[in-house]
Amino acid sequence: MAWGTRGLRGSTLEELVNLTNELYRSKGLAVVQKVPTPITPVRIDSKSRNISLAYFEQKSTVDYIGAAQGVPICFDAKETTLKSLPMQNIHSHQVEFMRDFQKQGGEAFLLVHFKQPNEYYYLPFADMAEFYDAQNNGGRKSIPYVAFKKEYLIHSKSGFYIHYLETLAKFLNGGQ
Repeated sequence: MAWGTRGLRGSTLEELVNLTNELYRSKGLAVVQKVPTPITPVRIDSKSRNISLAYFEQKSTVDYIGAAQGVPICFDAKETTLKSLPMQNIHSHQVEFMRDFQKQGGEAFLLVHFKQPNEYYYLPFADMAEFYDAQNNGGRKSIPYVAFKKEYLIHSKSGFYIHYLETLAKFLNGGQ
């Protein structure tokens, strides 16, 4: 896959998550880092040193990994302009990594941004895996907006752009 074809989708979402993660770290709430996607540059402008063409060396795992108050977490940030999250946006290697992460006692999830109505949701791995497994057995090929639980709506709060730790805590406490 060439650089620029899909690699920069969701960059605004990721920037907001990165800013939130910096604030979490500065306040001692969590240490979460963006997992870099390994690339091999093919074409580099000699003057500006900008990469104009590259390919991905290997499949990445998830977008973010870290720990929040003693809880290992990993998640992927997804964004959609539709009234559903297409399953094609969730790759098998990501699901396998998240499944293995959960088996080791960590919490895996998706952070999903619906551009319309501009809402962010926490989607627990188990809920995502249910849809993922169903689509592999002839089920629907997307997760509909209505399947996202309103109690897992993520809010901006106290200077946090996407305060997902608050929603994660709610999930870990049984949705309360």
